[in-house]
Amino acid sequence: MAEFRLPPGSRVRKGKHFPASDGAGNVKRFAVYRYDPDSGGNPRLDSYDVDMESCGPMVLDALIKIKNEIDPTLTFRRSCREGICGSCAMNIDGSNTLACTMATEAVRGEVRIYPLPHMPVVKDLVPDLTNFYAQYASIKPWLQSRTPAPPDRERLQSKSEQERIDEPAACILCACCSTSCPSYWWNSDRFLGPAALLAAYRWLVDSRDEATGERLDDLEDPFRLYRCHTIMNCTQACPKGLNPARAIAETKKMLAERRL
Repeated sequence: MAEFRLPPGSRVRKGKHFPASDGAGNVKRFAVYRYDPDSGGNPRLDSYDVDMESCGPMVLDALIKIKNEIDPTLTFRRSCREGICGSCAMNIDGSNTLACTMATEAVRGEVRIYPLPHMPVVKDLVPDLTNFYAQYASIKPWLQSRTPAPPDRERLQSKSEQERIDEPAACILCACCSTSCPSYWWNSDRFLGPAALLAAYRWLVDSRDEATGERLDDLEDPFRLYRCHTIMNCTQACPKGLNPARAIAETKKMLAERRL
C-alpha cells in the first residue's frame, strides 16, 4: 500500500508557547508558522496569546503586536494596511487572504497563520515570489502601440472601453489567487497562473493596445494558458473580489474565435 508523507525536513513540529501577561482579559490565541532555513531545523508552529483589549481588530494588527511586544524574531511582509499593496498576503484559517483586511473576530477559536501555500519560504510568513513576478513580467504588462500618441492629448478611451479594463487593472499582485490554484501548485514552472493571466487579459481588452495578436500567440500553449481547468479557487480567494477565472475563459474564447 502506498504511503504518502511529507519529507522529514518539511514536517511542522510543535513550537514555543507565549502566554498572555497576567491580568489579560480578552485573550486570543494565534498559532503562527515559523521557519528559518538558516537554522537547519524543521518548521514549527508557535502559539501566542494576545490580549485583544490592547490590539487592533485585524490579524495584521495582532502580528504587529506580537512582533513589537512578544517575539521580535517573527518575520512577515506588510506595508499599506489598507488592502492595496498586497504585501501581507498569507493563509489565515485555511484561506488565502490579506492579513490587513481579515478581522480577528471573524475566526472562531485559535487563529492559524501560514505563508501562502506551495511557495518556497524565505522565512516564517514570507514566501519567495521570484517566479511569480517573473511570470507577470513575461506577459509584457505595458501598453504596446505602433501608432504615435497624439501630440496634444492622451490616448483617449470611451467610458465603455475603460470599463472593460477596470476590473483586471485592479489586481494588486498579492498572489492569493495563484497560490490557491491546484494547477499552479503542480505546474508553476510552466503554467502562468491566474494572476499573470488576469494581467494578460487586461492588455488584451485595452482598446489602446495594438499587440493583441502577439499577446495571444504568446499564450497559445498547452501549459501557459490551457493548464487552467476552471477550478475557480482563484476567484473565491481574491481579496479584491476580482474574477481571474472569467478572464482566463474570455482569453480562451478569443483564441478560439480567431481560428474561425
